[in-house]
Amino acid sequence: MFGRFWASRRGNFAIATAVAMVPVVLGLAASVDLIGISDDAAQLQNSLDAAGLTIGTKYQATMSASDVQQLGQTFFAANMSAADAQELSGSIAAFQAAASGNPSAYFISLSSSVSRPAFVSGMPVWQATRSASVKVKPGAQACVLALDPHADDAVNLQGSTNVAMSGCVIAANSDAADAVNRGGSAMVSAGCVSTVGGTQGLTPPNATLSCGAPHEKQYASFDPLADVVPPAYTLCLPVPNGKTVTLSPGTYCDKTLSGKITLNPGTYILRNVTIKPGGNGSLSGQGVTIFLMENSQVYINANEQVKLSPPTSGPYAGITIYQAHGNTQALTLNGGSGSVVSGFIYAPDATVTFAGNSDMNAQGSCLRLVGDTIAMTGTSAVKADCTAELGNREMYAGRMITLAK
Repeated sequence: MFGRFWASRRGNFAIATAVAMVPVVLGLAASVDLIGISDDAAQLQNSLDAAGLTIGTKYQATMSASDVQQLGQTFFAANMSAADAQELSGSIAAFQAAASGNPSAYFISLSSSVSRPAFVSGMPVWQATRSASVKVKPGAQACVLALDPHADDAVNLQGSTNVAMSGCVIAANSDAADAVNRGGSAMVSAGCVSTVGGTQGLTPPNATLSCGAPHEKQYASFDPLADVVPPAYTLCLPVPNGKTVTLSPGTYCDKTLSGKITLNPGTYILRNVTIKPGGNGSLSGQGVTIFLMENSQVYINANEQVKLSPPTSGPYAGITIYQAHGNTQALTLNGGSGSVVSGFIYAPDATVTFAGNSDMNAQGSCLRLVGDTIAMTGTSAVKADCTAELGNREMYAGRMITLAK
């Protein structure tokens, strides 16, 4: 029987056909695999892009590497819909996200891979690796920034306030409907107002904005001093007796400073210290940086005078008052006639209250207010162009996010 089969032309044709079909079948299988892995790769790229853009909307320089990784992985997993659970699990396990850069531009880098079993059992798996890069740049220059993500009236302009900030932005990271609120007879003129949430009372004639209308529903602004590290503590220095004192740079502990206080140029580290000049008292210091550590507080009342400016060089250039993270003591600068404050006033976890009058900053000072929330009263003018005075330190409102590749 076998002899007849081998001798048969039809048998030979069947064998030849079977042999010829092997590469055809393998080719078809490869085509199926190629189409499948191409679809998976496209989905992988889209998911990386989406995760990168999402990180870009929320990124702050204070985030740890694990924070960036976890945030990216959460959104990557939500967007990645590979063919089956095994492929999805593998792509999530391979996912990597990292951030780099500086306040002028941050970069979010992401990568992952996906593996697809071959259509023909025993053949090597198909694998695709993709990456994405997102560039995050700051927006327009800002002079006032409230960092709280949810507070009502995060920036509050009330009473007889008259705030002039030509070319500068008032910004709030709050998503509340009244993140920036103007009320009463308050008047404000600024380059613009930028908020994650909404605004109230910012319409003519009480508000004049160069951008026309407030920019609402924007991305959050960067913390401009997120990378600043306070100096190490040194030996606690004594405070001279009397109502008129002059202090030299260094560390001061467990004191209440009152009267007429003069600070020589340099860096001051205050540990559990309250600066409260009292009636007709004053606080003055040119080229100084004051670090408010361990519940330290500055409270300047309306009948007291304050004259402060920051150094223009060195690691703390542009910073006049830096209140440490975790210090929730209210920072109040309600200086009286003749008061002039410039530089960064920074209290990321506290309310900053700033009150000017007809003399305070009348010519426009290089002031930058950053707080958890900010309240402004009185009359003040703030300059936008302060490159030299602030030692090239900048503050911006909002952000611009683009796919770099």
